[in-house]
Order: sequence, then structure tokens, then C-alpha cells
Amino acid sequence: MPGRLFGLSEIGAGLPFAQAIPELEAAIEHAGGAGAVVVQAPPGTGKTTLVPPLMANLAAGLAAEGAGPASRVVVTQPRRVAARAAARRLAALDGSELGGRVGYTVRGDRRAGRETIVEFVTPGIMLRRLLADAALEGTSAVILDEVHERALETDLALGMLAEVRQLRGDLTLVAMSATLDAPRFAALLPDDGGRPAPVVSAASAQYALEVSWAPSSAPRLDERGVTRAFLDHVADTAGAEHGAALAAGCDVDALVFVPGAREVRHVADRLRSALGGTAEVLELHGQADPASQDRAVSGRGAGERPRLVVSTDLAESSLTVPGVRLVIDSGLAREPRRDASRGMSGLVTVSCSRASAEQRAGRAARQGPGRVVRCYDERAYAAAPAHATPEIVTADLTEAALLLACWGAPGGRGLALPDAPPSAALADAVATLEALGAVDSEGLASGLGRTLARIPADPRLGRALLEGAQVVGDRRAAEVVALVAREARAPGADLGRLLASVRTGRDPAARAWADEAARFERLAREARPQRPASARPASDPPPPAFADDAERAGFVVALAFPSFVARRVPGPDERYLLASGTRAALPARSPLAGHEWLAVADAARSQGREAAGTGAVIRAAAPMSQAAAEFAASHLLVDEVDASFTDGRVSARRERRLGAIVLASTPVRPTPAEGRVAVARALAADGLGLIGWSPQEDALRRRLALVRRELSEPWPDVSDAGLVARLGEWLGPELEALAGGASVRGIDLLEPLRRLLPWPEASRLGALVPERLAVPSGNHVRIDYPPVEDGATDDGGRPVVAVKLQECFGWAETPRLVDGRVPVLFHLLSPAGRPLAVTDDLASFWSGPYAQVRAEMRGRYPKHPWPEDPWTAVATAQTKRRLEGR
Repeated sequence: MPGRLFGLSEIGAGLPFAQAIPELEAAIEHAGGAGAVVVQAPPGTGKTTLVPPLMANLAAGLAAEGAGPASRVVVTQPRRVAARAAARRLAALDGSELGGRVGYTVRGDRRAGRETIVEFVTPGIMLRRLLADAALEGTSAVILDEVHERALETDLALGMLAEVRQLRGDLTLVAMSATLDAPRFAALLPDDGGRPAPVVSAASAQYALEVSWAPSSAPRLDERGVTRAFLDHVADTAGAEHGAALAAGCDVDALVFVPGAREVRHVADRLRSALGGTAEVLELHGQADPASQDRAVSGRGAGERPRLVVSTDLAESSLTVPGVRLVIDSGLAREPRRDASRGMSGLVTVSCSRASAEQRAGRAARQGPGRVVRCYDERAYAAAPAHATPEIVTADLTEAALLLACWGAPGGRGLALPDAPPSAALADAVATLEALGAVDSEGLASGLGRTLARIPADPRLGRALLEGAQVVGDRRAAEVVALVAREARAPGADLGRLLASVRTGRDPAARAWADEAARFERLAREARPQRPASARPASDPPPPAFADDAERAGFVVALAFPSFVARRVPGPDERYLLASGTRAALPARSPLAGHEWLAVADAARSQGREAAGTGAVIRAAAPMSQAAAEFAASHLLVDEVDASFTDGRVSARRERRLGAIVLASTPVRPTPAEGRVAVARALAADGLGLIGWSPQEDALRRRLALVRRELSEPWPDVSDAGLVARLGEWLGPELEALAGGASVRGIDLLEPLRRLLPWPEASRLGALVPERLAVPSGNHVRIDYPPVEDGATDDGGRPVVAVKLQECFGWAETPRLVDGRVPVLFHLLSPAGRPLAVTDDLASFWSGPYAQVRAEMRGRYPKHPWPEDPWTAVATAQTKRRLEGR
């Protein structure tokens, strides 16, 4: 390879990781120049700067010895700004031009060529290279940086590259972590003998760090997100702390952490207003254009004003911002969350983990003693999770599932992933891909799926780009997809207005959006042969007409998210019912208010909305017509008879629906088959209580339940679950009557229950569980059997006989039912019918507790017999006078 080797002594001057180079070299050479190594070193030690040129030197050395051709070292960085900054720094230390020996490739931007030896890329670029060339020809080593952040694409790249190592014994894989979980990654990269990859560690370069706490009196979060009052507190704290440092003679720059782009803009604007021209306030977030991002992380030049960089977690671990000695931390972060019940995914604001808080604080002490001010208290810090939740656990997995399907490992099967994808989220993702036609019945990628995988966006947006381009044109479809892919916040949720704004070029995000739109337009043209033109049935209606560009935007959005097509719910509030069944509301005073149909691009849970009967708030949407909604979501169109069993009778309506949205509903007479389905569905959901049990029917059922409990087969299971499972066997004629329109009031369950009796055993039912029990007085007292309980085996429930105490005189042996298995539980009553004693051992009662009962009751009921000797007394239900007069 032309050009000289990297001079590690010059590049690593002053970097703590330089001391670990011999150990890393030895670990790699021990593996024959290939294999896998895990590097663990805190932020700021220089691992990102030193390991890539070291790997390039080792590869060049092997090539010189004839062990293989010299080739490229590829380094992944989880963020585009980090990849550009790392490449720029290494090129500067190497004294070469960026894009020559050292370069980068990120989405929409490439500074690398044939002479590039070390190339920094994002994990997304790495994944798509693997799909295009699984052998990674021309690459000698891959370095996965910041694996501890547990970004979804980095996790996938780790698993796929671990598999590539089995095919290419000459490929070196290095995983680099800034935290102490390195052994976990080492276990995922074993050698041929199954031993974990070696771990090479380096000491921290941390200087003294002062930690201060400055909690706000205002809450950090409410149901709408980060409160304005708290953001003002963060801005004011940052301005005051930075001003105090400058006044004390400390010429330092500050780094302010807030969770998202909106919060960055708010805090930055407040700082600019407060500071005037005394300091430069820069913004660093994913929606900023590359030039602004690069300026924020490049450090202050000679003679320039002090800086305050307001950033999301972009600057948390993978970047060193030169000159920063003061950090102001809001303690908040954005993490992806998937709401399976509503079919929604998005970013939510949460307390950052303690590990993230430490990473942020460490930014202040990389180049000298520093200070961090946390805008929350120590209790909130202690209550925060130890580590950030891995993205694979909480994120929407549709794009990941497509990449795995293209790799030939559906669902990650067989890959060494740090965490397996959750089964429910994965199943939803696969279902989405199947609906798109992106995977086949075995979960492998189809031709369309491979085309969608080449589009750097959610597969649903990729499909909308390809299909939408056929209706509204390549450029318009690309513009909408670029806007939605950037997750830009639409004022008042009006995506159409936001689109018009960025088209003017005056919007801050206009330049980055235009670049994305141009890329998507090019991809749409390149994919024209693979467009799913034949995916729609010939019976589908023709494409709709559009009133304006806002409706065209709505149509493209609906192609991407058909289950988010929404119709206005009648009423004073601006509420909408989505085709998925979720209800959502527009923000107050939204320009979209009054539109009958919307295509929703982004909706999120809102606790405040839930209190008002709405499960979500709409954050981005565009208007559309019903015709456009039906065309875009045609697979959700249903025209069917819906029979239901309500109020004791079957009724039916013919409904035309778009998912959960009812377009038309007309009452009709159900067919018997429809009626049977409706009755069976209702009984399965709500049990036989829908029909109801008369006292006689309930008594028989209880008797059968006790026999079943004690004797099991062949006696029938008469629990709700057991009876519903055998509906046709015992309730067939009655079900037919109900299905035909009969009311439950005419249904008698006594005879149907008898149909379940086993023969010849049924002849013994009266002996096993009699309806009444003969007592010594000559009366026959009703037996109350225990209630039927679903799934009961032996809960101790007893048959009960409530009888006057005097009717049982002389009765020594307690009766037992079901062939002597179950003793009767006696409720012995006073002459007034009030309970005096409960016993299942009459002999013990007469010999003991009876004497106390007699002493208490004989004065209260003197007309009734209370003999001293209950064993010889005559059992009776009568008074003493009537008994003596017989």
C-alpha cells in the first residue's frame, strides 16, 4: 500500500492508552495477526485514536511478510459526528489530508478513497456493507467502538462480524468499551478453543473532578415532556457557572447536556439572550447540519470567544470536545420505547443512567481538573438505573429484523448477540415485514426486502418511497420520506406546513433535509425496476387525486404507516381514531384541526391525554381524503357481517371498516352460522353467566361439580371453562335456538346439564350427592353444595346443611357424601334460625360445646327443649308444649 506506516509514537504522545499498545500487539500477534480482542479503557484515554493506526500497522506488517495483502481498517462509531471527528483528529495527528490515508463514510457524506487505510463509519454503513459483501474483501480489521452504549446497530454488527470471523480466519475484530462490562463482550468472541477473547485494559486519564448539585424547584418532567421551567433552570445554571469560572480567571468552555434537539434549541436560545456576545453558544444534536456539528466538537481557535456547547448525549462518550472543563447536566436522556398495546414506537424522556451521568461528568476532567454541576439532587441520582437499557430491548425491531432476514439469520437465530431480541417485539416486526412483502414464509428476505434493506430508513418508509413515487413522483415522495425519517418536530403537528417551510430553505434543518431528499430521490430512481407495482390487486381502486402538496404528503405517510390512518371522532375535542384502534388527539390550536382524515407519522403516549380518554397525542400528521386513505391502507379494508350476542339475543350489522374505523354500518339479519359464531364467541369471553343459571340449574351443577372433584372421570367438568369447551356436546339445540334469534329467557339449562351425565354411573347421582338430607326429626333438609370454581381440584369446599339444633338430638355420626368421602358441615341454628354452632363432628359437639350453648339459649328460648342429655332427647322441630301434647 503506498504511503508510510502510521507513526504511533507521534500520534500517541500524551495519550494514556499508549502504555497498553504492547499488550494489545501481543494479544493480536498471539492470535496469528487475526482473531478477536476486547479493549476496555475509560473515555479520554486515546483508544479511538491509537487502536486504528496500530491495527493498520499490524496488517501492513503481515502483508510485508507475505502473510496476506495489505488492506483497510474499518472503525465504527455510533454517531455520524463522532465518525467525522475521529477521522479528522487522526488525520491531523498523522499529518495527512482528511480523505487520504484516513477517511470516513457516513450517511450522505463520504471522505475516503482508494488510498484510505483507516476508515471511520457508522454501524449502519457497516451493516449494509456486510449485506453487500459478507466476506468484507479488502478489509483486514474491524473495530467496533463504544460497544458499551448498546446501540441496536452496534449489537447487530457485533453478532454478524462474529459470524464472518468463522469464514475469514484472517479478519481481526476489536470491540472497544469505555465501561467495565468488557468480559461480557469477550465471551461473545471466543477463539477456536472456546476461550473468551483477551481483554486489554488501560488506566483512566481522569483529572480531579468536582461534583456539585443544583436541583430545580420546578419538576423536570410532566405529562408533556421536559418542563420549560426546568430547561430555564438548566440554562440559567449554565450561564451563571460559566460566568463565575471566567470571573475567577478560568478560561474554560462548557458542555451542557439536555435530552433532545428541542431542548437544545430552547437552552441555547436562552443562553444567547442572557450572555449577549460574551460567549459563543453552539448546538450539537442529530438534526443539526454536519458543518454545525463539526464546529461544535472542533474546539475553540486562538482568539475566539469562550464557548458553551449545548448537546444531547452525542457528546457523552464517543467525542472529546477540546477545552471543556465545565459540564452542566440535566440528568435526562432520550431512549427508544415500543408501546405494543398501541402499536407505537418512539423516543421518550427518562432519567439518564448513573453510568451515563459519570460519562458526562468525565467530559469536564479529560484535559485537566474540571467541574460538573448536576441540575438534580443526589436522591434522583441514586434512584437512576445503573446502566442505560439496551436498545434492542426497547426499540421497534422492524429494520433490524429485515437486516437479519437479509443476513440469513431470521430473528438473530445463531448469532452471538449481547441480548436476544424480545420475542413479542420481534414477532410484531416480522408481521410488519410480511405485510410489506419483505420476507417469505420462512422469514428470509424477498427480492423486495433486499431492495428495502439498501434504503437507509425504516422499511415502511422505504416501501412508501418506492410505491409513493409511482403516484406522486420521485421527488415529492423522497421529500416526505426524508422529512419523516429525520423525526423532525412539526409545529402544531402539521407536517404539510413543515414541508413547505423546509422547501423555502429558511428552516434551520432545510439544508440537511434537502441533502436527504436528494439521496432518497436517487434511491427511488435506482430501485425503479424493483418497485412493487404488481403488489396491488387489479380490483384496487385507481390512485386518488390530491388537492395540494399537503395531501400528497399525507398519502406518502399513509403508505408508510397505514395503521396510523386516522378519522376524526365526532365531538368538540379534536380527537381521532386510528385504524389500529388507538385514539389520539391533536395538540391545542393545531392547524390540522377540523380535517376529517389524517395520515399520522408520529404519535406518542401521553398520560395527560389518557385522563381525557385519549391514549396518545399526535406529533406529526398531514391531511388526506378518504379515497387516499382507502387506497394507501387497502389491505385493512374489510366488508363483513359482524354478529354479536348482546342483551341476551343475537344481532348483526354489515360493516365496512378500515381497520378499526367504521366507514358504514347497516343492521342485517344474521345467518345461523354467523349466529353460532357470535354466541360461541360471547360465551367463551364472558362465560355461561350470559345465559344465567336458575336456582334448580345451579343446584344440579354444584352437585355435579362435587362429584367431579371427588371422583373425577367419567363425571363431567362443569366449570365455565369445561362447559364452554364442550358447548356443542351438551348445549347444541339451545345454541341453535339462540343463533336463530331466540332470547336467553327461553333457555332452560337443566335438561342440557343432564345430557352430560355418564351412564350407567348417573343412576347413582342421588345417592352420591342427594338434594336433601333426612335428619332425626323426620324432616328432609336441603343440602347447599359449594359453588363451582373454574380449575378447582380440592379447595376444601363442603356441602352445608343448615338445621335447627333440636332436630339433631341423638345424632352421633356425621353423615358423609360421595361414598363417604365428604363430611357434611352442619350449621346448627337457634329456634329463630340464627347460627349457634358450625361443626362436622356431631358427637364431639354434643359431648362438649352443647352445654355452653344450652346455658346461653335456654333462657332466651324457654318454649323450646334444651335437655341436659341431648343423646336421649327426642329430636323435634316443635316447641315443648306441642311436643308434650302429641
